[in-house]
Amino acid sequence: MSVKKERPPKVRWEERTQTPLLVLAVAFGIAYAVPIVAPGAEPWVHRLCSWVEWGVWAAFAVDYAVRLGLAPSRWAFVRSHPLDLLAVLLPMVQPLRLLRVVSTLLLVGRRARMAPQITLTTYVAGAVVGLMMFGSLAVLHVERDAPNGNIKTLGDAVWWSFTTMTTVGYGDHAPTTGLGRVLAVGLMLSGIALLGVVTANIAAWFISRFERDDALERRQTELLEALAREVRELRAEVARLSGPVPAQGGPGDVPEGVGAPGGGPGGVPEGVRDGGPESGREATSEAASGAPSAPRA
Repeated sequence: MSVKKERPPKVRWEERTQTPLLVLAVAFGIAYAVPIVAPGAEPWVHRLCSWVEWGVWAAFAVDYAVRLGLAPSRWAFVRSHPLDLLAVLLPMVQPLRLLRVVSTLLLVGRRARMAPQITLTTYVAGAVVGLMMFGSLAVLHVERDAPNGNIKTLGDAVWWSFTTMTTVGYGDHAPTTGLGRVLAVGLMLSGIALLGVVTANIAAWFISRFERDDALERRQTELLEALAREVRELRAEVARLSGPVPAQGGPGDVPEGVGAPGGGPGGVPEGVRDGGPESGREATSEAASGAPSAPRA
């Protein structure tokens, strides 16, 4: 009877809070986007979005505190989760409060990547879409009221985010404020990192494909060599079995020097063997009469 190993409390907490954190991240994204996309909305809409942001931040802070308390080594946990700590400590800094959403999405993404149904391609695609969307909202919020800014609409912000993440940089839209340039640096680094992940994934796929082909070739070569060895062994066995065999006499053969009934070797009468047909007849007559015949002159 197998005993199921109990998982650590921190792992159980993270598994239980994975879906709620994802829902809260989406809620925070909506609450962050509405005031930026619709600045002329009703005041109660802006207040509701602010409450949602505060509520999500409080949930993130509680989740971080619980995971910190359940961690075996608290200092190691703090060092390995810098974005989570930054999201908790900087809730009111604009637009760095966006790090709360980014850190939560990264946390949920790291957990989701462990599931077999989530592929690296899906994870990278989701990260690209999320960074582009929130980067566009953040730079629009910062650059819209800048005196010399040229990013005034959501379309301009999305185009700028796309060209920045791909490191193309056409220059038709560029941030002019300090926070906008910080966002640009972050998007550039994120785009380079994601491009490196995609390139490494493609290279790993090709390498694994080549390794599979090489392994198949090696197996085929080993099978051919084994077959050739078996053929050589069979040929050697056939040659050994079909070698020269000593000749054996027939049923009527008598070994030389052994007399047979009726006379000399082989059962042939002495006279027949020495003197031809006439001698053979004489020897036969002599044998029938029982007396020796006279010698011939």
